[in-house]
Amino acid sequence: MKKSFIAIALLVFLVQFADAQQRKKTPVKRKATTTRQAEKSSADTTIPSRTVTVTSSYKPELKPAAKVNFSAAAPPADSVLPTLQYNVPSQNLFFAYQPAALKPLAADIDTAMHWENSNYVKAGFGNYATPFLQAGLSFGDGNKSIVNVHAKYISSKGNMPFQQYSNADVDATGIITNGVNEFTGKIFYNNRTRYQYGFQPDSLLFPKDDLRNRFNTFGAKVGMRNKTINSMGINYNPSLYIDGFTDGKNGNETNLILDAPVSKAFGDNFIFNFGITANLTGYKSDSAGKINNNLVYLSPAVQYGANAFKIVAGITPSWDNKDFYLLPNFTAEAKINEEKFVLMAGWTGYYNKNSYESLSEFNPWLQQPKFLKSTRITEQYAGFKGSAGSHVTYNAKVSYLHLRNQPLFVNDTITGKSFYMVNESDMKDIRLHGELGYTIQEKLSFLAGASINKYSNLTDNDKAYGLLPIDINGSLRWQVTKDVLFKSDVYFWDGPRYLTISKELRRLDPAFDLNAGAEVKLTGNFSAWLQFNNLFNNKYQRWNQYPVLGFNVLGGIIYSFGQKTGQ
Repeated sequence: MKKSFIAIALLVFLVQFADAQQRKKTPVKRKATTTRQAEKSSADTTIPSRTVTVTSSYKPELKPAAKVNFSAAAPPADSVLPTLQYNVPSQNLFFAYQPAALKPLAADIDTAMHWENSNYVKAGFGNYATPFLQAGLSFGDGNKSIVNVHAKYISSKGNMPFQQYSNADVDATGIITNGVNEFTGKIFYNNRTRYQYGFQPDSLLFPKDDLRNRFNTFGAKVGMRNKTINSMGINYNPSLYIDGFTDGKNGNETNLILDAPVSKAFGDNFIFNFGITANLTGYKSDSAGKINNNLVYLSPAVQYGANAFKIVAGITPSWDNKDFYLLPNFTAEAKINEEKFVLMAGWTGYYNKNSYESLSEFNPWLQQPKFLKSTRITEQYAGFKGSAGSHVTYNAKVSYLHLRNQPLFVNDTITGKSFYMVNESDMKDIRLHGELGYTIQEKLSFLAGASINKYSNLTDNDKAYGLLPIDINGSLRWQVTKDVLFKSDVYFWDGPRYLTISKELRRLDPAFDLNAGAEVKLTGNFSAWLQFNNLFNNKYQRWNQYPVLGFNVLGGIIYSFGQKTGQ
């Protein structure tokens, strides 16, 4: 086998060797060529280029190392917005501007809006022999201190015998701040003179002094509050009020009110509120002797606010002339639609402190009271408030009120010229209340309010004598141009129930009163003003046997001086 393999290999070698020798012996035949052909032949003998196609690139890298795999927390939902709380300290003073209350008066001249200068004197005169004088002065720099002084006088005399009145008010308010605390002080004096002209028959003769009620009040108030939150996160605002009141007929009263509210925040959502209030009244008259009406109560409460909710939970321990009562204090608010609509509900308890001074302001033809009691009220309510657009605000709620010791007013049974007070120990009231406002910067403002009351379940009286079942009012202020201001007020109410001299139950007619006025800047520091009251000349009655003045007009001049310091 081996010999056969060697023989085959030797044979293949000889055949290859013979073929190579034969190629060397065969001559190569060449033709004569030109130089261009030689160059072409030379080019053909070069090594042809090669194309390399790369199908993938190689990148050296290390093998991925094993890592610890953590489980990440799920992100919050897109609808969850962070709660941002800002605490911006007050930079300026609280000035002594207080808007006038919307209430029906026979001839009330509105002066809520003044011109640019802070010092002014306003004087005028009108029919019904009505002089009018008002002045305002301001002192201080408006940042660390300011003092405001106001004075006002008006009187009128109607067509009926003794149908006349006068009001005189003077007050001075000072505010001082040291950057940490703000200190406020106020002293005031007011005089209200009324004559009991509503006697029947009107042919009766009375000495003028017997018909005159001259109410005088002199008082002062001091207070303090922190402008910035201290290191302990506590806010405080204590105040002390004291006044003396007389009626010109040996009726005297002293009122003292101490109010000390304190609050402290715990974290971002909780606030603890605590306050103590002492409201003390000492009254003395020839007809009733000496009467004390003292009210003291505490107001602890916890407030929770987060996102769109605000809840207040607390109680009000109270001592009404040493009698203890525990009142509720629970309120809740829920914001809907980015705070433009707020639902609200609550169960609260509070007092209306009744004094001879406050009762005479409500009914100026009141006899010297024989007793004084504070009205204790518990209220359950539900409603809503909010805004529509950037100009409209609204507020509406329905309430169920339980009133204890509510004062009512009845004409005396001799001539009816005065009212004596009766007490209603227990009564109910279902109240609908609404408010609507429209404001465009400082150029236009319209405010309206309405209250509808349904009094029921009286224990001691047949009806709620002297209380209004329906009360609607509105106020318009329109800065027509820089130098022209238009203003108007409207009042409407349904007549209250009353008893005649013969004890017959009746109801007064509804009342409607429309007022309008204007102020026009003339030149320099002088302006002119004009006021129309009771435009429709309605001889309505708020209190039985006391018709108000008819249509009356007043006009005059305003002189403004000095530069504006605080507002």
